[in-house]
Amino acid sequence: MTSTNRQLVLASRPIGAPTLDNFRLQTTNLPSLEDGEILLRSVYLSLDPYMRGRMSDAKSYADPVAIGEVMVAGTVCQIVESKHTEFTVGEWVLAYSGWQDYATSNGEGLIRLGMNPENPSYALGVMGMPGFTAYMGLLDIGQPKPGETVVVAAATGAVGSMVGQIAKIKGCKVIGIAGGEEKCRFAVDTLGFDACIDHKADDLAEQLANACSNGIDVYFENVGGKVFDAVMPLLNTSARVPLCGLISQYNATSLPDGPDRLSMLMGQLLVKRIKMQGFIIFDDYGHRYPEFAQQMKAWLSEGKITYKEHLVEGLENAPESFIGLLEGKNFGKLVVQTNQPV
Repeated sequence: MTSTNRQLVLASRPIGAPTLDNFRLQTTNLPSLEDGEILLRSVYLSLDPYMRGRMSDAKSYADPVAIGEVMVAGTVCQIVESKHTEFTVGEWVLAYSGWQDYATSNGEGLIRLGMNPENPSYALGVMGMPGFTAYMGLLDIGQPKPGETVVVAAATGAVGSMVGQIAKIKGCKVIGIAGGEEKCRFAVDTLGFDACIDHKADDLAEQLANACSNGIDVYFENVGGKVFDAVMPLLNTSARVPLCGLISQYNATSLPDGPDRLSMLMGQLLVKRIKMQGFIIFDDYGHRYPEFAQQMKAWLSEGKITYKEHLVEGLENAPESFIGLLEGKNFGKLVVQTNQPV
């Protein structure tokens, strides 16, 4: 085993869209273990849009990454050394060890995946935070009913693809919004959506209105911007809007051009009695993870859920891949394989 540890740290805070200069790859020595500690070797690293917010020092629900600090991320790791009585070398765990090869842990906060999990990287996607976000946001806040129309943007992404499929399981009409013909075709032909609209189309609003002839009962919001502009007039009375992200705005340095639409939104919320609720998945629903895990595992085994993973090789490629994620270049849940399994 190597005696060094590669780390990707935040070199500077981005202004607008992140660049490669905002990251720095450095090598440090492996720390020695104390009694009660384990050494984790990452195998899979999750890249997710929320990380853009952690690169900023603006006040948010979580502390920002400090300059010179390892970038945050969920990881799937193997234990390569243990001085902990309850953890065994070779065991797989879901951790939060960040953009680096190795990390030490006292075991707190780790989720054990066993010695030979069938698809360990799934713990970062369909069985992890994105799947959990889709499940609780749609079912607890969205509360879809059979026959209702559910719209989800970023429809082939890690969260959106799960939202649409769960909505179909619940008997809803599902309209996706995605970037490009290939993604839209995948949403319909593979994920089973009723329709999918390319958000790059000049007539997005018109196409969406035609697809949602009975209006929109649930809109799962993870994009914002022009997509929400097209959705807002179509929301039905008593519509529900789970709000888990606004990826179109993460790189913004100022308010969008055009008239102030806040009063229009407030009017819609009032007159149509619309419920719009933001949520942070583990803060608000962490106690319900076992419920989700049991149900999602059953749906996967029954073939009711299709999961697509976008796998990138090499820790050193994480910054470029993350920048591409914010530009919509990924197709499926973006995961970096940092190392080969032991």
